[in-house]
Amino acid sequence: MEYSILMSVYYKDVPRYFDESIQSMLDQTYKTNDFVIVCDGKLTPGLEEILVKYQEIPYINIVRLEENIGLGKALNYGLNFCKNDLVARMDSDDISVPDRCERQLAIMKNKPEISIVGSHVEEFVGEPSKVIAIKKVPLGHDEIMKMVKKRNPFNHPTVMFRKKNIIEAGNYLDCKLNEDYYLWIRVLKKGYLTENIDANLVKMRVNDDTYMRRGGWKYFKEQKKIFKYMYKEKMINFFQYAYQTGVRFIIRVIVPNKIRKKIYLKYLREEV
Repeated sequence: MEYSILMSVYYKDVPRYFDESIQSMLDQTYKTNDFVIVCDGKLTPGLEEILVKYQEIPYINIVRLEENIGLGKALNYGLNFCKNDLVARMDSDDISVPDRCERQLAIMKNKPEISIVGSHVEEFVGEPSKVIAIKKVPLGHDEIMKMVKKRNPFNHPTVMFRKKNIIEAGNYLDCKLNEDYYLWIRVLKKGYLTENIDANLVKMRVNDDTYMRRGGWKYFKEQKKIFKYMYKEKMINFFQYAYQTGVRFIIRVIVPNKIRKKIYLKYLREEV
C-alpha cells in the first residue's frame, strides 16, 4: 500500500525540531513515496536551510504559499497535492516512532471500512526522553462517537486517513487551533468509521505556550462554533451544548494559564 505524508510549516517553527520531525517520517519502517510539505508563508533562513537539505529527495514535494493563511487552510491546500488516498498527518515539531505508519497501514488494509486511524501520544518537554504525560484517546468507533460530543477524540499529528473521505466531508476548514476537531466531527457525521490504536505512536513536543494557546476569547469562540455546529446538526442536545460551552468559557477565558496547565495534566492526561 502506498501512502502520502502531509505536513505544514510556518515561520515560528524551530528549524531543529522541523528537521527531527521530517527525519522521523523518513525513518519509518514502511517508506512513503509522497511527502508533501506546505510552506505556510515566508519562512526563516533556518527553516529554508532544512528544506534545502531534503529538497533533492524525489518524493518530497515542497508546496509554497505566498502568505501565511493558517494551519487549516494550509492543510486544505496541501491535501490536494497528495498523490495517494491514504495520508499520514504529521506536525512540524513532533516525532513519529519508526513503526507508526506500518501499524496504521495494517489497520487500513485489514479494515477498509475505517476512514481515520490515530493513536495515543507521549507529551515531552525538551528532549523526547523527558516524557511528562500520555494523552490517551478512545479506541473503538462507539467510544470515539461518545467522546466527540465532549472533546477531540483524536490526536491530530497521529492520524492516517483516507483522502477521499476527508474531501467528501469538506476537507480542512479554517477554525483556529480546532481545524482537526471540526473536521473529525464532519467525518463522523457522514457515518464513516474510525479507530485509535492502543499505543503511543507519536511523541508530541509541549511547553507552557502549549497551554497558553488553548486559552483566550478567540480560542473559546472557535470552540463554541464547533459545539454550535453539533447542536445545529442534532449531534448534541441543548443541555449538552450549554454545558460544554459553559465549561469551556471557564477554562479558556477565566482560568489563568498556570491553573489551565494543571487541569490539563491532572484531568486530561495520564501522568508518567
